[in-house]
Amino acid sequence: MITITVWKADSQYRGFSFDGHADYASCGEDIVCAAVSVLALNTANSIEALTDQIFEQEIASDGGYLKMIFPEGANEKTSLLMDSLVLGLKSIQEEYGNDYVNLTVKEV
Repeated sequence: MITITVWKADSQYRGFSFDGHADYASCGEDIVCAAVSVLALNTANSIEALTDQIFEQEIASDGGYLKMIFPEGANEKTSLLMDSLVLGLKSIQEEYGNDYVNLTVKEV
């Protein structure tokens, strides 16, 4: 299962983490893992390339872990990208279920 946590403080995004693998299908055939990975990496890359957001990032070499923290909170552009990420992840979770994708939005 992919465990996704999105942190918010006073309705402002503070960061996110992705951990694990979906195990929906075998490696190279797993459409759930591929969909979540595309959303995660595209969001991280978009935040870096298209915003002036200050962030800290951790990535595991095996591809099973990504964490991005916004120490000063998300700016307007990053918030829009995060809204899009959460929307996409909720859609995947609704389609394939909590056995493969577990999304939690935590107020910190």
